[in-house]
Amino acid sequence: MEHNLNGLKGKKILVTGGAGFIGSHIVDALSGENQVTVLDNLYAGHVENLEKSINRIKFVKDDILNQEVLDKLVGDAEYVFHLAANVGNLKSIEDPCFDMDVNIRGTLNVVEACRKAGWRNSAKRLICTSSAAVYGDAKYIPIDEKHPLNPESPYAVSKLAEEKYCFAYQKVHGVPATALRYFNVYGPRQGGSAYANVISIFTSKIKEGKPLTIYGDGKQTRDFVFVEDVVQANILAATQPGAVGEYFNVGTGKQYTINQLIDLFNHVTGQDFQVNFAAFRPGEIVYSRATIKKAQKILGYKPETELEAGLRLTWQASQ
Repeated sequence: MEHNLNGLKGKKILVTGGAGFIGSHIVDALSGENQVTVLDNLYAGHVENLEKSINRIKFVKDDILNQEVLDKLVGDAEYVFHLAANVGNLKSIEDPCFDMDVNIRGTLNVVEACRKAGWRNSAKRLICTSSAAVYGDAKYIPIDEKHPLNPESPYAVSKLAEEKYCFAYQKVHGVPATALRYFNVYGPRQGGSAYANVISIFTSKIKEGKPLTIYGDGKQTRDFVFVEDVVQANILAATQPGAVGEYFNVGTGKQYTINQLIDLFNHVTGQDFQVNFAAFRPGEIVYSRATIKKAQKILGYKPETELEAGLRLTWQASQ
């Protein structure tokens, strides 16, 4: 998908976690017109994700917990897209200390590097990756940015802390930060492990001829947003003047039940598969749908990929 870079050309850009699922798509979109550096320790990311861009980027295998390396890279950058993180509710429940260390301390290292580099009220930008998990179970639908914040897993707590550090540094030190609250992102390159998004898990299981497991009754809802629409949101957040100091929902404004998702998978893949039901898992959201009016108004954000089309692209990429 071609993206309008909104004047983001000839810039020095750092993408933390740039070899990961979403980060690599951002790198692909930006590397043709900019000087892009990727920082990734390859704990969850893969160099193969950068196949389209590897010859036109600088890749640094290191960690956001390495303050010295981070200071140097941020000091050389004009834009930072911060995606490096420990991702997922289940992972955070199993190892909350690791989740805290990577997501909270790692983000603190990023904003400290921005402060040290003199990013005070400058034209530079820090785009921080947050999550709809900060809202917890919905008190009302659709969820807007004024919805009460009630994180219900260590991962969600760490994502809210990331936001708070970014905006504390924005207010105290003038670091020009924006936070994007992703809803359920899916698309090519997303891993199919037990910790991944339901779409990538189902894609992997169908491909392997294994049964699908629905936790709960399948009536829980999600706002599924295609990865290329998330890339669009990141570019807009980095280029629109009104984005600094703000947080935005990144979704589609539409919701699907998991049962509806199963029907779409059946249609897209043309395959029959067994579906099993299991007990609902703790720490997971029941109902989720974003309102994206704020992102539409301030950023000009407009998701373009319908779920069925996105599923088809995801399935085709997995073959």
